[in-house]
Amino acid sequence: SFPELFEKKNYELRIAGGAVRDLLSGMTPQDIDFATTATPAEMKDMFTSAGVRLINNKGEKHGTITARLHEQNFEITTLRIDVVTDGRHAEVEFTTDWEKDAERRDLTVNSMFLGLDGMLYDFFNGYEDLKNKKIRFVGKASERIQEDYLRILRYFRFYGRIAEKPGDHEPSTLQAIKENAKGLAGISGERIWVELKKILLGNHVNHLVRLMYELDIAQYIGLPLDGSLEEFDRVTKNIQNLCPKPMTILTSLFKVKDDVTTLDLRLKISKEEKNLGLFLVKHRQELTKAMGPEPLRPYQDFIMDSREANTNSKICELLKYQGEEHLLREMQQWTVPSFPVSGHDLRKMGVSSGKEIGTALQQLRDEWKKSGYHMDKEELLSCLKKL
Repeated sequence: SFPELFEKKNYELRIAGGAVRDLLSGMTPQDIDFATTATPAEMKDMFTSAGVRLINNKGEKHGTITARLHEQNFEITTLRIDVVTDGRHAEVEFTTDWEKDAERRDLTVNSMFLGLDGMLYDFFNGYEDLKNKKIRFVGKASERIQEDYLRILRYFRFYGRIAEKPGDHEPSTLQAIKENAKGLAGISGERIWVELKKILLGNHVNHLVRLMYELDIAQYIGLPLDGSLEEFDRVTKNIQNLCPKPMTILTSLFKVKDDVTTLDLRLKISKEEKNLGLFLVKHRQELTKAMGPEPLRPYQDFIMDSREANTNSKICELLKYQGEEHLLREMQQWTVPSFPVSGHDLRKMGVSSGKEIGTALQQLRDEWKKSGYHMDKEELLSCLKKL
């Protein structure tokens, strides 16, 4: 196993960062990253001579080597100090000092190391913070933020993942965020969108988005200046337990379709996300359930009349937005019925001209729709005789 290779050479090797946080919270980490005192060159030598395959990814100048072992990738990074940072990129210098490496990490809960013997190395009280569900920057908040302004959003994301209740922030942290909010203007839209989506799917989303407005962050990440926070409040209650897409939640802040366009320009969201946003803004008010015995009918009719492929999933997101849990379940079980009559059937009945066939099919489609899509081929064709 590769830990033995490190041990043989007297290089120290420990689990780092997020994986330690997850293990200590009793969760299975998504991926396990390692940190080591060995330099990239030393690791390459060691792995190559042991016949371990290395995957070339561009991490080497930051000190990261990726080894492929037992069908798994392992990222191992040399301890480092960030020498110059411009709020986005860092120049690095390698070190063998574990505390110096922990010092450049963003949050205390992400700055711990775990020895393979189970020993915890925790220089900034991260374990204490994790147990007390506190989210704190390592050292001075403003310094950490200025190294990479995206850390403002990472603060929110981990708050939504770990904190027990909304509003449990250190005033000095919020102050530092507010003073540095403008720095987010220089961060790429793609990086912001990745974090924002995770915030939208985490806990305390209502509180955190309100905070983005209070701390003047919203404008720098593509959100509307006058987002409708009341609607957002309502929709975040509606969607609890319904697993909506991030865009469904976010759209509740938007008043007009230009808000979707503005977001897209800043964050470069996917085409599917943009279309979902536009769809919800357009239909959230007037496409609602019918009174009476068939509440789903308006949604079903909409799908049947639509010529687009993924209308079904958009309608499901609309039902989540509206908080219609029962209708959503019914909708997910409903299969789009297929129209039972074809032009071929009409020809057999002696309708010959293409134009007449077109008209007849349209009339029958209307009858079929009126019947709630229940009429079968026989009924429809006998209907044609009457017409």
